Amino acid sequence: MARVPYLRREDADESLKPLYDRLETERKVPTANIFLALTHAPTQLDAFLTYANSLRAADLSPKLRELAILTVGHATRSAYEVAHHQSHGLKAGLTEEQLAAVADFEHSSLFDDMEKAVMRLARESTLRVDVPEETWQAAAAHLTSRQMVELSLSIAWYNSGVRIMGLLGIDLEDNYPDPFANS
Repeated sequence: MARVPYLRREDADESLKPLYDRLETERKVPTANIFLALTHAPTQLDAFLTYANSLRAADLSPKLRELAILTVGHATRSAYEVAHHQSHGLKAGLTEEQLAAVADFEHSSLFDDMEKAVMRLARESTLRVDVPEETWQAAAAHLTSRQMVELSLSIAWYNSGVRIMGLLGIDLEDNYPDPFANS
């Protein structure tokens, strides 16, 4: 249960109208619960959206970015993160079979060496913070320095996201199935 009320457009101060316009233009409609909670801090939400958009405009492959994000979601058991990013993963080129295999990617033949290296980096950074040099080098063997920085920023960003969702008790919307319901 959410620890702050979801502030919907109709309940918000008129000064927040541009922020809701931005949310409805840049994100899915209806507005996701995470954003409705963050509207209580409009300046930070505006910056949050700008930063998230910059990650999507990066040189890093959207498919690799989504694999990293989904790995963060699985490593933290964030139903919200996984549920929301499965559709992004499909748009980025992942298959339904790959989505189902993310949690156990190490034992899956559905991912190539580069994808596994990226996912390993995401998992280890999420669980341990400092990653071994071997883990870093395995991913860096496939990516440019720019892409490695963008990957690092994405992994860290979505780690902050799952922690914000956990702290605020963000509820998964009814139109998203809980990916952990049967586990």
